[in-house]
Amino acid sequence: MGITSRAAMLVAAGLLLTSYLSIFVTPSPAWFMSLFGLLFIPFALLNFLLLIWALRRKSGSCWIPLLALLPAFIFVGRYFQFSSGGKEKNENTVKIVTYNVGNFCQGRMHTPNDHPSFHATIDSVVNFLKSTDPDIVCMQEVFFLGEYDIASILKRVFPDFEAGYYMYPSSGGSHGNVTLSRFPIVGKGHFDFEQSANQAIYTDVRIGASKLRIYNCHFESYSISLTSLVKSFGRDNTIVRETEHKMKESISKRPRQVDQVMEDIEACPIEALVAGDFNDTPMSYTYHRLMKNRDDSFVEAGKGFGATYSVLWPLIRIDYILYPSRFDAVSSRVVRKKFSDHYPVIAEINVQ
Repeated sequence: MGITSRAAMLVAAGLLLTSYLSIFVTPSPAWFMSLFGLLFIPFALLNFLLLIWALRRKSGSCWIPLLALLPAFIFVGRYFQFSSGGKEKNENTVKIVTYNVGNFCQGRMHTPNDHPSFHATIDSVVNFLKSTDPDIVCMQEVFFLGEYDIASILKRVFPDFEAGYYMYPSSGGSHGNVTLSRFPIVGKGHFDFEQSANQAIYTDVRIGASKLRIYNCHFESYSISLTSLVKSFGRDNTIVRETEHKMKESISKRPRQVDQVMEDIEACPIEALVAGDFNDTPMSYTYHRLMKNRDDSFVEAGKGFGATYSVLWPLIRIDYILYPSRFDAVSSRVVRKKFSDHYPVIAEINVQ
């Protein structure tokens, strides 16, 4: 095997090793590191193909991609699970749903005002959520047209739930996060992220004799259009530069938002469950930071692909339910409903 082939293997191995390191590096001063984590799956596949190629050629250099791939066996379970390892249900099993409803636009790049099926999508989402028979629901990118009494709307649509929410006003309506709970809500709060339309809220619920704080998070979005980017590639460098700027800005803001939430978690006297749209993959500082003292419902009790973003499925997983490590996951699944560009995550957790 020639020097060029070995050099290609070393480069591919270096890219994959850098993707492992990206989860430990704060992206604010080194935003580009997040890109390596984002490309973990393609880098892993590239090294796997190089390994197969080297083995077929009986090359002694096969150790290069092999060594690079060894840690991947630890991390690949964050994306795909062969079988569910969930525990048995008990009297303290709680069913939780997290769902970025995408402004009820069915994943299309439209504002609710010019989307012809806006109200039909709301009905579909509501009916779907009710059909899952949840105990707690965390929704992100909820949009209400016009000015409404949001508390009254939520009580009318979900009469069996108490609600915690925070909405930002915008042209034609308001948007934000909503948490619904069958359990009594005994505390609420929200986080204002600097120079951002994204947010996180928390809701304290009483489950039996215990309290649990539910963090419903929507961290900084990329706000880019992959379709426009592909169409402009090689034709319009303006869109490419704008996309680069948006990605850099998003990657730089997100760790500050995560740290803001983590400061509250670490100061909170009750246990915390963190759910929502993190806009980051499992190979990221965001995920690594929020996993402190918590387990991932999909990793512990999921099966198949864990991807939650319909674009580029099954590569992108950005929606999570992370629960205190002393709890047990019974089940976790991603439902491929097309009411949004995100898929909902449904998990059952034994909270005692």
